[in-house]
Amino acid sequence: MDRNTIIAIVLSVIVITVGMTVNAVLFPPEYTDTTTETTETIIPADENNNNIELTATGSAENTQPFIVETEAYSIGFDPAGASIDSIKLKNHKESTTGEPVELILKDSSGKNAFLLYTGDDYSDPVDDYFNYTVQENVVTDNGSLITLVDFARTFEAEGSTFEIKKSFAIPENDEYLFKVNVSMSSLDGNPIPLDSYTLGYDPQVGPEFEDLSNSYGEYRRMYYKEADNNKRRNVTDFENGYAEITDPVGWAATAGKYFTVIGVPENVPSYTTEFRQESDDSVLVQTNSFYFVRNNISGSTISDTYDYYAGPKLSSALDIYNVANNNTFSLTGLKLDEVLDSSSWLGWLQTILKWILNIFYKIIPNYGVAIILLTILVKLIIQPLSKKGMDSTAKMAALNPKLEEIRTKYADNPEAMNAAMAKLYKEEGISPMGSCLPMLIQFPIFIALYGLLSTHYELRGAMFIPGWIPDLSVPDTVFTLPFNIPFLGDDIHILPIIYTASMIFSMKITQTANTQSSQQGMMTFMTYGMPIIFFFILYNAPSGLLLYWTVMNFISILQQIYVNKKKTEKYAKEIQEKEEAKINRYKTRKRK
Repeated sequence: MDRNTIIAIVLSVIVITVGMTVNAVLFPPEYTDTTTETTETIIPADENNNNIELTATGSAENTQPFIVETEAYSIGFDPAGASIDSIKLKNHKESTTGEPVELILKDSSGKNAFLLYTGDDYSDPVDDYFNYTVQENVVTDNGSLITLVDFARTFEAEGSTFEIKKSFAIPENDEYLFKVNVSMSSLDGNPIPLDSYTLGYDPQVGPEFEDLSNSYGEYRRMYYKEADNNKRRNVTDFENGYAEITDPVGWAATAGKYFTVIGVPENVPSYTTEFRQESDDSVLVQTNSFYFVRNNISGSTISDTYDYYAGPKLSSALDIYNVANNNTFSLTGLKLDEVLDSSSWLGWLQTILKWILNIFYKIIPNYGVAIILLTILVKLIIQPLSKKGMDSTAKMAALNPKLEEIRTKYADNPEAMNAAMAKLYKEEGISPMGSCLPMLIQFPIFIALYGLLSTHYELRGAMFIPGWIPDLSVPDTVFTLPFNIPFLGDDIHILPIIYTASMIFSMKITQTANTQSSQQGMMTFMTYGMPIIFFFILYNAPSGLLLYWTVMNFISILQQIYVNKKKTEKYAKEIQEKEEAKINRYKTRKRK
């Protein structure tokens, strides 16, 4: 293997390493906020307006929390603040306990979801007890059944008396979007004594987490979709924990790896959207909240409607709100599926691979097997290029005797050595880059598979091998040490070790066929150094991703062993025949 080949391989590995690290680890899949007219303004927490003091009149008949059950939800309502203190997803279980996933994850404030504020000071919600009624089996215009939960309470403020109502309309089927209506009406003929109010989603989105620092693990991010297009924007610029979007939004969301809460202002005349993110809470390592601030209240009545999706990040559950006939409330064009993660510029490839993976799963209902079948398919697709690369490796091995002659002859003249090697490669029709091309072709496939196998919801809790790989969405932890290993932690994973060993063996096969005594240092680094670097990068990667890459390595090893065994002798014989023919032609010319 000459210097140019070494450089080509090193550059290929660097591209893969840097690309994977930057695109997948340091900057997980997201949309970048570049050209947009939407204004993001920082609102320091200490500059928030004070809330208007409200005094509840009359009394609440029932102050006990209650639960509403649907096919999808078990929702805990609290008359205090007409709020929700629990949203359990009945069809989605915790992988460790088997209990329904809880989406309401409270911070140290302990505040419920969907509390009202009479200004934008979020420390003092309207938490008086509301009277309520619950109506089940209410038929909508399109014949669907919903449960209606209506809260109401009378308040006095600034010499005026008015009523606040908050209503929840919840589908009784397995949908994950419900409506929240906030209405206010004067009871004494005076205008409503509020300039604005805020509807907040204060809790963090569940399920519970202990750490958000693992690049492959859980995360919490905040997004919004621009109102006039389908571009999703990340909210990243917080000052004192707050950021505000002054223009209308299509929706706002707080999202984790597998679950999300999305708020859609459906019928709200004037509003701004505020986001809160803090990392100094005594209960949670990170808090995320978002608020809709209803502005310019005037007159004696208002009625505003919001849609909230609270559920899994599944395209099948999200995209039904793009077509009116597909959902209970006949909503259309919400584009909630834009909250889904993708590998950015390779989203189209990720979608194709996901479709193929699901087909394999339908044939054999085990996602580990489906990943293996997908790996085999990908290998077959790139086989023409892989074959050329392996043939090139075998030819290089067959050329080793001649290469050694050139190295010996031009040991003191590197330029002449490289020129002679280049001439030999040209004569034999060998491209030193041939063995690197398959690696470069796999780069976009690897990035797309990283996004797919790291965030594909169906892999959450998907078992491959009982007792070893019970969940393909997380590392294959076999046991936990009572101490931490630097850079690795206290969990022991087997797949990264198998993957690294397979990568080293694969590199050694290539090196054996192309050994250069003058460049042993570089070859040693390629054989051991790069696999070790990948070991640390991928140690905490989801086992589904490592399963793909490990199987790909084993297939490549078997192919290379076969090629080295069958073709090296063939190419050596062909080279020998060419050399003998060349000598015979020389002798013939000499006789003449």
